[in-house]
Amino acid sequence: MTRQDQIVFDHAARNPQIIRSLRDLRTKVAEWRKDGARIGVVPTMGALHDGHLSLVKAAKHDCDRVIVTLFVNPAQFNNPSDLDSYPRTEDSDCDKLAPFAVDVLYAPDVDQMYPTGFATTVSVSGLTDVLCGAHRPGHFDGVATIVTKLFMQSGADKAYFGEKDFQQLQVVRRMTRDLDLPIEVIGCPTVRERDGLAMSSRNERLSDTARGQAAGLIREMRRMAEGLRAGGGVADLRAVAEAQLLQDGFTEVDYLDLRGAEDLECQERLSGEGRLFAAAWIDGVRLIDNIPV
Repeated sequence: MTRQDQIVFDHAARNPQIIRSLRDLRTKVAEWRKDGARIGVVPTMGALHDGHLSLVKAAKHDCDRVIVTLFVNPAQFNNPSDLDSYPRTEDSDCDKLAPFAVDVLYAPDVDQMYPTGFATTVSVSGLTDVLCGAHRPGHFDGVATIVTKLFMQSGADKAYFGEKDFQQLQVVRRMTRDLDLPIEVIGCPTVRERDGLAMSSRNERLSDTARGQAAGLIREMRRMAEGLRAGGGVADLRAVAEAQLLQDGFTEVDYLDLRGAEDLECQERLSGEGRLFAAAWIDGVRLIDNIPV
């Protein structure tokens, strides 16, 4: 996203109203509903970057009122230290949202989302035991549970998610369909840095050296995609890509898989619409990415 895109709403720049309680949020939504407003919601865990802001821009384009949620969901973290180190940047997040004239930043605390005695989990089978699900047990149960709550709490008509977390997007779509939730889930293209690295709050944790090496992930993915389109097999192309990533400074590759775009079924050769998924470690940070093939 260009700087010009970022400031498209500068004429109405203002910090969003911060709401922390469900009661206050529902009161606000009820007011909007009386006016016949279309409502969009952008679920986030904060530490906003241009990728998140592209979702906000899409929501502003489509909807009369926009809610951005900010909740660092403990149920999504397998590693307690990862949860502890996740950036909390509410003040700067508000500043970044100001040019877009977002109506509400919904930032509940943990007790609001998981009150004493909370005992319900939303689980989506099939899509969640592969890729990141295989390496982060329970992660997508945490995602599905909190997103269901945010959908119900916000009462929104449309919800916006980035394709960078494509598996998460498909899980949310399947959950929404299966539970007949009255909301449209919209996927938005991945926003990348100049060197191709997918934008992520985790990028901020990379050293300068590792940051320079990190773009090797998308370079190898694009080379692998070219080989797949030329008829190559996944196993041989993966071996070459993994070797190059390890040579380039990555320490471990969790997966480099070609899968069906809809069902995430594993493919050994390109057949129809596919998607190439990757997860790899560098400088103690796990980076994920995906591209259509």
